[in-house]
Amino acid sequence: MPDLFLESRLHAQGARIVAGVDEVGRGPLAGPVVAAAVVLFPCNVPEGLDDSKMLDAPTRGRLAGEIALCAHVGIGEASVEEVDRINILQATFLAMCRAVEALPVAPDALLIDGNRLPPVLPCRAEPVVKGDSLSMSIAAASIVAKNCRDLGMLTLAQQFPGYGWETNMGYGTAAHLLGLKRHGVTTHHRRTFKPVHNILVQEDFAICDSK
Repeated sequence: MPDLFLESRLHAQGARIVAGVDEVGRGPLAGPVVAAAVVLFPCNVPEGLDDSKMLDAPTRGRLAGEIALCAHVGIGEASVEEVDRINILQATFLAMCRAVEALPVAPDALLIDGNRLPPVLPCRAEPVVKGDSLSMSIAAASIVAKNCRDLGMLTLAQQFPGYGWETNMGYGTAAHLLGLKRHGVTTHHRRTFKPVHNILVQEDFAICDSK
């Protein structure tokens, strides 16, 4: 289970406000990348914080609500258009930076999930591999980001039925791939991702053959 060891170490080094940062949505074929930044107060941390992937949806939703009430939270997003234009890694960095900028307080230090850091940040930062299983702040950020993105995909699933987004959240499951073949590519699909790109190429060939 994650703890506050990394946060405490940064506090001991002089940082007053430490935020954990994590993102959700690097792998899906559809939908935005969503990141969250969370500043926890050690005296008031919700019970049960863990890597969002280890929690079911109702638990994530409950914890996201509790985090919003007792912590500072910032949420950032990179759109499908940005993913296609600047690539998924840079879009992830962009979402993370926007999440940090959206915090109601300016952090002195960041703990960022993963092994790479965005190139431009407002303060010192440390990458933490598997951070959502080590740091409570990063775990909280992963919960907030996952809950936010899932709610957005549920809304899109109602507007674009047939792709299974209400269960696969835009990931390339068999149901989603079947939906792509049957219904084609939507404005919320990442056109540079191979399965979507292949569908578009096939459509282009079909148009050319019909002329």
